[in-house]
Amino acid sequence: SGGEQQRVVIARALLNEPLILMADEPTGNLDPEVANGILKVFQQINRSGTAILMATHSYGLIKKFPARILKCEEGKLLDSKKENFELEMDY
Repeated sequence: SGGEQQRVVIARALLNEPLILMADEPTGNLDPEVANGILKVFQQINRSGTAILMATHSYGLIKKFPARILKCEEGKLLDSKKENFELEMDY
């Protein structure tokens, strides 16, 4: 399944004990239940000391699993630690 494949990829990435794990749309092709499971895995990884940098268009997941958010908007990088901004779909 897609979720199992994602978990295998994450496990492989963790073998080298990285300081940061980058994920580009890791839940893009997954059903909501499996996507939630992947985000829970990311939370556990983050709690153990590895930073997670994840690109996503799924604002629902961002709201469900709150963390620091960096958002690209109109040529600017917005940081949720420095300013408040809304997450809303533009299309």
